[in-house]
Amino acid sequence: MTIKTANLGFPRIGSHRELKFALERYWAGKIDRQDLLDVAAKLRAENWAAQKARGIQIIPSNDFSLYDQVLDTSVLVGAVPPAYGWKGGPADLDIYFAMARGSTTATCASGAHGGPDSGNQALEMTKWFDTNYHYMVPEFTEDQRFELTRNAPLEAFLEAKTLGHATRPVVLGPVTFLKLGKAHAGGFDTIDLLERLLPVYVKLLSELAEAGVEWVQIDEPCLVLDLNERERRALALTYQTFASEIPQLKIMLATYFGAIGDNLPTALSLPVAGLHVDLVRAPQQLDLLLQSAPAQLVLSLGVVDGRNVWRTDLAGLFRRLQPLIEAHGRDRIELAPSCSLLHVPIDLDLEKALDPELVSWLAFALQKLDELSLLARAFEPGLANPEQVFARSIAAAEARLTSLKVHDPLVAGRLKNLTAADSRRQSGFATRRRLQEERLALPLFPTTTIGSFPQTPEVRQARSLHAKGELSYVDYLAYLRQETEKAVRWQEEIGIEVLVHGEFERNDMVQYFGEQLSGYAFTQSGWVQSYGSRYVRPPIIFGDVSRPNPMTVDWATYAQSLTDRPMKGMLTGPVTMLQWSFVRDDLPRSIVCRQIALALRDEVTDLEAAGIAVIQIDEPALREGLPLRQADRKAYLDWAVECFRISASGVGDETQIHTHMCYSEFNDIMAAIAAMDADVISIETSRSKMELLGAFTDQAYPNEIGPGVYDIHSPRVPSVDEMVHLIEKATDGLTPAQIWVNPDCGLKTRRWEEVRPALVNMVQAAQTLRQSFTAGRREAANA
Repeated sequence: MTIKTANLGFPRIGSHRELKFALERYWAGKIDRQDLLDVAAKLRAENWAAQKARGIQIIPSNDFSLYDQVLDTSVLVGAVPPAYGWKGGPADLDIYFAMARGSTTATCASGAHGGPDSGNQALEMTKWFDTNYHYMVPEFTEDQRFELTRNAPLEAFLEAKTLGHATRPVVLGPVTFLKLGKAHAGGFDTIDLLERLLPVYVKLLSELAEAGVEWVQIDEPCLVLDLNERERRALALTYQTFASEIPQLKIMLATYFGAIGDNLPTALSLPVAGLHVDLVRAPQQLDLLLQSAPAQLVLSLGVVDGRNVWRTDLAGLFRRLQPLIEAHGRDRIELAPSCSLLHVPIDLDLEKALDPELVSWLAFALQKLDELSLLARAFEPGLANPEQVFARSIAAAEARLTSLKVHDPLVAGRLKNLTAADSRRQSGFATRRRLQEERLALPLFPTTTIGSFPQTPEVRQARSLHAKGELSYVDYLAYLRQETEKAVRWQEEIGIEVLVHGEFERNDMVQYFGEQLSGYAFTQSGWVQSYGSRYVRPPIIFGDVSRPNPMTVDWATYAQSLTDRPMKGMLTGPVTMLQWSFVRDDLPRSIVCRQIALALRDEVTDLEAAGIAVIQIDEPALREGLPLRQADRKAYLDWAVECFRISASGVGDETQIHTHMCYSEFNDIMAAIAAMDADVISIETSRSKMELLGAFTDQAYPNEIGPGVYDIHSPRVPSVDEMVHLIEKATDGLTPAQIWVNPDCGLKTRRWEEVRPALVNMVQAAQTLRQSFTAGRREAANA
């Protein structure tokens, strides 16, 4: 019997970003909802057909989403906050997208609309486990009620069936869904809601079974986290309920992103027909499964990396899997990716400009499906020499191991000479702060932005024309300088204190730097979804990293020459450069990160030498790299903080180092954030209404902080009063002298029509608070 191949999920964006363009045209009013739904249906049909053509026998359905699969689940089970005006039944697309993006007009439960300054904020957004994908955080009330609004998994299954595809529906598990959610107003554990949620899942799954679904994939990645006994009991209750209520339905329980570890006894005790395990992130699970998996349990082995782009060592994998397959039986084995292929680009065949040698080392989503089929073929009975099937894979691995493009002895030598002094500033923060205050002379509540300004269609067109050779370098440079000067003059006009140059010359905050560093390669079509319609093309780190030439000094000094106000030098930090890339898998990530840190250190010291007094080293991805298990975190944080400090510690005390973080819960990494010792940190807090700031105030964070007051992921423009209120909340735990005023994040994806009024309001809010606190000080002095 041939071993079955399975897939857990496929990229939803389209080979040519069809979903992105359809969404943005729909939001702009250029197409109607049927046009959008037609594009989505076409993409689903193409995805199913592509997987079938690659020999995948178990194809997922309901893995597609217009925005986010967790948001889909919230809408599916009726977890729609009252502010969005949902009254039961199927949720309208406008409600769905308001939850995702916010809306400029508030809709209450009665259907009434608020005034021009009102509106619904989007749900909070945060990282999906330790990936660079972002999900919309479900929001629950203590009296939360659930209902099956429409059976979207069933609809997807029937849609695929109509097209001739037998599929396995994918559903996010109820325990993971609740655990990832947020208790509105706090005071209760979201797991408390399980008994109310389970009947909705039972109804959903019953309808699937009645329609002829034999297997369903239920994703419970929470099983790779540190779970308490209550959460383990919740899993037991859930799957005992399913087994009792829908005994004919077979469940493939899917875990991914790490080891099940101490939750393995729980997982193996659940009454499910199959278990998927990630053997890429946690290869040690193979031996445990060999020892303890029940004979009747179908094992889905996640053996092809769903999160990175390197070819699989199929020959080595074949040898490792043989004992398990022989012991467990090929009829109870599925070969699969480690997780959904959502996290990798779609098709390597679209890359026409990559170095052919590098291409031979890579595999994107479709090629990973080919690898699974090839691996399954090698296990077919009767093959005299199964490993002959892997001849190309073996040749590619050997070539990569010895390639001169990968190893640079100068980089290795510099790493060897690193000392502890290279990761320490000259003086402590108190000394630095005094010197920086003297140099910068900023008022209370100084205003700044995070770095980028809108990348308008005109900016993108100029970049595209230059890339095609249709706009000369001289003309392109002149255009960028003009846009930069306009941005600088406008910031001066509205009263921002610390300026940015706008980053019009940059395509992406990682790609821009990677293109100027050795050891990086870039794709043309290697897009992956970050959130919604925001897609990124992560660079590929294939070799040792160094900086041949300065990368940002010319633009920073040009912008500084236009103004007497401080101009920030803008860099992406080493941890983020690592996390938002596809990283080589032949070196520890910590070593690769130190290489990047040394390259950035050279850039930081060059900026300082050129007269730049404020340098921002963004680290939005620092928490994203945090291991999922508590026991593994200290080692990661130690080297991550060290790498940031290496990049930042080559400057003098009077140079102010900023950093920026977003999409993060900070409580569990506060010690590491303090150890980074940045002079100023800006963080995303507006969607949480300053709740995320609590981690800093609870720990009495001593340095300066810019809590975001403007949600840049939404088109709505916050009012002056709204921003004043947020800043006042920040002063509950911080001193006014600590607080900077800034948006949540960079403004690259927004339109000037939104940015201009929002930043004007932001500056006015800072001025209002400045006057208020100054008046308060005078009154206190005169009392």
